[in-house]
Amino acid sequence: MVDLRNNPTAPGASELFQLLRDGQPRTRSELADLVGVARSTIALRLELLMDLGLVAPIEDAVSTGGRPSSRFALQTGARVVLGVDVGASHLRVGLTDLAGTALADASRDLLVSDGPVAVLDTVVELGNALLAETGRSADELLAVGVGLPGPVEHRSGRPINPPIMPGWHGFDVPGHLQESFHVPVLVDNDVNVMSMGEREAAWPDVENLVFVKVATGIGAGIICNGTLLRGADGVAGDIGHIRVPSGEDLLCRCGNRGCLEALASGPAVAARLQSLGLTAKDGRDVVALVHSGNHEAVHAVRQAGREVGEVLSACLSMLNPEVIVFGGSMALTGEHFIAGVREVVYSRTMPLATQHLRIVQSSSGLDAGMLGASQLAIQHALSPESVEAMLAGRVGV
Repeated sequence: MVDLRNNPTAPGASELFQLLRDGQPRTRSELADLVGVARSTIALRLELLMDLGLVAPIEDAVSTGGRPSSRFALQTGARVVLGVDVGASHLRVGLTDLAGTALADASRDLLVSDGPVAVLDTVVELGNALLAETGRSADELLAVGVGLPGPVEHRSGRPINPPIMPGWHGFDVPGHLQESFHVPVLVDNDVNVMSMGEREAAWPDVENLVFVKVATGIGAGIICNGTLLRGADGVAGDIGHIRVPSGEDLLCRCGNRGCLEALASGPAVAARLQSLGLTAKDGRDVVALVHSGNHEAVHAVRQAGREVGEVLSACLSMLNPEVIVFGGSMALTGEHFIAGVREVVYSRTMPLATQHLRIVQSSSGLDAGMLGASQLAIQHALSPESVEAMLAGRVGV
């Protein structure tokens, strides 16, 4: 193991690692040319990164005569992260490698209204079970990412007055989980997390994207010029609580009336179908009715899409995204919901703003939150600051 005391190569090792994060294998000579230092210095820096399990040699370089040169690349499988998706009525936890590839996952029906201790203790239970299931040790875990269904102060990771999360306001979510996992814990709004995961998985070259989750609640994650837009207080994209004319005096869980969420969310559509004599308690029942071909359910879902489209039409002129992606349980109704959105968006928005616009269903489905939370953890764990901290933590070892 390399002794990092008074080692001048350690700071440069983090810089070198950022070059290798793209996954492209490179030889020592290629890295020396890119960084502008001697091959011997590159060799020392690579040794530091291999000691952390972040980089590994790939013995497949093409020989030009004599012994082939080793190439080095990001080692995605040596370390892992946990991604946690906390929904209003569900919990999903996934273990992924450093490329975001799912290794194992678990889910449980659980009400977020049960409170932070009950929910987060279940996260710990499921997370430890996944580590054991995959034969991973706690030392291999680099970070935990968490998506919560409410506003989050990004700096502290604490929920801020979340309307559907009684008892969560100001709760130290990172601190509670760190008592068990002893690694950095990153927390954000669930739709922000989904937008990051969806872009990474399906739209890596798209700079302007809006991810809309329609489930128990309604919210949007906004990627603007390649950067997640959180807003001053972390509530950018909270479109579910915009008042819509057709909402009339419907009471929303936030305490206001006429919110989009009270009109077009899964529970709102289920209540509309109940009034017609159908059995529908929540969004999952709505999806089942649509898949069974029930005409009333198909009509109600399409109308919900139109109502969401009304709000998005106003947003499009301000944000001008290239792609709008729909996720959450209501998106599982497929084209019925999205057809309603398109109908209104394309008819009420200036053609210049929609000429290249794509409105699609999430490719990640119900796993979008879990995979996005993993990306949140990966981005932090592999950042220059985190790699430098890992290097510094091994001083004198």
